[in-house]
Amino acid sequence: MKKTTELHQLINSNQLEFMMEAHNGLSAKIVEQTGFKSIWASGLSISASLGVRDNNEASWTQVLDVIEFMSDATTVPILLDGDTGYGNFNNMRRLVKKLEQRGIAGVCIEDKLFPKTNSFINGEAQPLADIDEFCGKIKAAKDAQTDDDFVIVARVEAFIAGWGLEEALRRAEAYRQAGADAILMHSKKPNPSDIEAFMKEWGSRHPVIIVPTKYYSTPAEQFREWGVSMAIWANHNIRAAITAMEKVSQKIFEDESLMNVEGTVASVADIFTLQGADELKEAERKYLPTYKRHINAIILAASQGEKFGDLTSNIPKTLLKVNGKSILSTQIDDFNQLGIKDIVVVRGFGKEKINMANIKTVDNEKFQETTELYSLYLAKEYIDENTVINYGDIVFKRYVLNELLNDENPITLIVDADYEVDHHYHDYVKADMHYNKKLFNMSVQFEKMSTHLVDEEISGEFIGLWKVNKKGAKIVKETLEKLAEREDFLRLRMSDLFNEIAKMEPINIKYIKGSWLDIDSIYDLQVAGEMVVC
Repeated sequence: MKKTTELHQLINSNQLEFMMEAHNGLSAKIVEQTGFKSIWASGLSISASLGVRDNNEASWTQVLDVIEFMSDATTVPILLDGDTGYGNFNNMRRLVKKLEQRGIAGVCIEDKLFPKTNSFINGEAQPLADIDEFCGKIKAAKDAQTDDDFVIVARVEAFIAGWGLEEALRRAEAYRQAGADAILMHSKKPNPSDIEAFMKEWGSRHPVIIVPTKYYSTPAEQFREWGVSMAIWANHNIRAAITAMEKVSQKIFEDESLMNVEGTVASVADIFTLQGADELKEAERKYLPTYKRHINAIILAASQGEKFGDLTSNIPKTLLKVNGKSILSTQIDDFNQLGIKDIVVVRGFGKEKINMANIKTVDNEKFQETTELYSLYLAKEYIDENTVINYGDIVFKRYVLNELLNDENPITLIVDADYEVDHHYHDYVKADMHYNKKLFNMSVQFEKMSTHLVDEEISGEFIGLWKVNKKGAKIVKETLEKLAEREDFLRLRMSDLFNEIAKMEPINIKYIKGSWLDIDSIYDLQVAGEMVVC
């Protein structure tokens, strides 16, 4: 059933219903879990939670942001305390449209002037809107709704403003005829005499909602006898939260310790439950390629960078910033987003500048005379059953990494089929099949990698991102040890490793088309800043 239909039926049921206040997504979820069938999105409480007065100091768009979270967090209908509708009839029409878009079941508007004053503030004037003008606002709201069950509640403030029963009845009847789905009759007396008098005269001509904040000692049975449709407990969650937070904050301040409060507050696990952490675990099982698999990463980031001038005089190339964040931090964030938290960075130049708390480090003290292959050799103990290896000077769109993680071959290289041939150093790849659209998800075998391949041989360019499984890890480590026996080992490149492995074992290729960049110049930094890395 739609939330609007649920609220409409609750208001028109033959029994007294109850609605509980909430002011954000967390409190809304608590209200629903408690058992309430509907939620009052209190203007007072939302304003208080934002630290402002209940005088329309929070804009209507800020209120919309709050109730959108409330709606997303719950399955029961929400009735928004919409103050005066945040303006005239035109503002009212737009408000209804935006509420419907966010799954809000209805809105309550009061017949005061904008900006409103809270009904319970003593000494403040409580001027009422013109009846005809307010009826026009109700009609505009009803005309604007696209869902027939969306609820418009007209709140009568006659008693609050010091008027008597006759004015309350006159306004309520006018609002009923204008199309309001229910009347909210408000009073700030400490007893329910205003409400009792109104209900006796009103009869059962239309649903009536009340807010017993001031006459709180009146038993609900009396509301039933008078024919009230719904009672709203309008602000008690925010008040309870204030009391609890003041008490806990004061205790911690005085004790300079958590010892005396830890057992008196909700556990962190309780927060996780309310946030739906279990559902996220299920989603991770379904969507994350790393779920239930230990996957680690090795980032080879020892080089200074030769073409950046003063930019890399004191920091390694991997710490150059793209869109305000270093290349290395971008890579680490991408790994973390896909569940890879075990990350090793091979440092070299400016190693002391690479000091993130969430990584392990290996130092290549010979960074000036060695290449990325020697850096990998130093980190070989971390090549494990599922290891991603990449160069510390590349950026790539996150889907590329996701595709790599879903590959189950022993050794898989990411190769860009959208390459350009020039005279600079590139890891060009020759494969058994050139790229075509039909090869998406098909197995393509590596044959050779070199910067000197002839054009006809080139299938693409290795981007500096690859992965091994348990079998592939064993092959790579054995081959590294074999190459380490050569006199020229310190100058060997990653291509030498792959070419050596390919003599004995197959290497798989996964093609991409663009979606990455090797940061090798200041111009590349500028281009990378325009590239969406996601």
